Amino acid sequence: MDNRQEVREFLLSRRAKITPEQAGLPKGGNRRVPGLRRSEVAALADVSVEYYSKLERGALAGVSASVLDAVARALQLDDAERAHLFDLARAADGTSAIVRPRRRMVKGKRWTPHPSLQWTLDAVTAGPAFVRNGRMDLLAANQLARAFYSPIYASREQPPNFARFQFFDPASYEFYPDWGLFADVCVAILRTEAGRNPHDKELHDLVGELSTRSDEFRTRWGAHNVRHHGTGSKTFHHPVVGELTLAYEGLEMAAEPGLTLTIYSAKPGSRSEEGLRLLASWAASQEAESATQHLSG
Repeated sequence: MDNRQEVREFLLSRRAKITPEQAGLPKGGNRRVPGLRRSEVAALADVSVEYYSKLERGALAGVSASVLDAVARALQLDDAERAHLFDLARAADGTSAIVRPRRRMVKGKRWTPHPSLQWTLDAVTAGPAFVRNGRMDLLAANQLARAFYSPIYASREQPPNFARFQFFDPASYEFYPDWGLFADVCVAILRTEAGRNPHDKELHDLVGELSTRSDEFRTRWGAHNVRHHGTGSKTFHHPVVGELTLAYEGLEMAAEPGLTLTIYSAKPGSRSEEGLRLLASWAASQEAESATQHLSG
């Protein structure tokens, strides 16, 4: 991906989101641009207009951390946006591979979980547990996660991909009751990954495919929103057990940089907890039936 263009569009989009009132500045007369002017951002960051204009043209190579921090404060970036700005700067310097190590894949070889990782996932029995990468590939899962994400596994794509399911599969509109929110989160995760790992050809190809085939994706991609997706709650509508409201925790895997382990859980005593128990029972029966058919075949 073109780093200079990414930087330019990201800074422009963040500047456009802040009103003078939010920045503590007088509104002034006629304004030709939404949000703040370059000169106002430069003043808030305590740099010259010429220097900030250079940054906004995409020239982040060699910029100091103190200047990046000042720009982040001026643009009122949240933690995810600030991290994204630093990722873009590292990529501009060509140091992203050194600062943030990424897994290297042998061409044509699919990543498979180490046996101990699969054992760990299988040890989680009360909730879905799975591993994904920054491209939103679903790489490993316990039995309950495979049942929970049965609509995604139904595509038979290897590995299953959350983004393709979100934007290409009509089943996503039923599985995600608040489809727009899930779409926003999905694109923000991909945009964050693009900043961290700008030379990932598979990610570049995925974004190109999604942009070509989905107006919904293309519009969201152009917004340049990013996020850290660590904890929270979501509501789903599963085709077997119905509505489930689940909390989630996402953990970065130290042994596998770039991969995230996510575990879902339900509030004790809730209808969703009962729904997960029903789903676990259904999953066990499906697996037993599959084993029986395999033996008889």
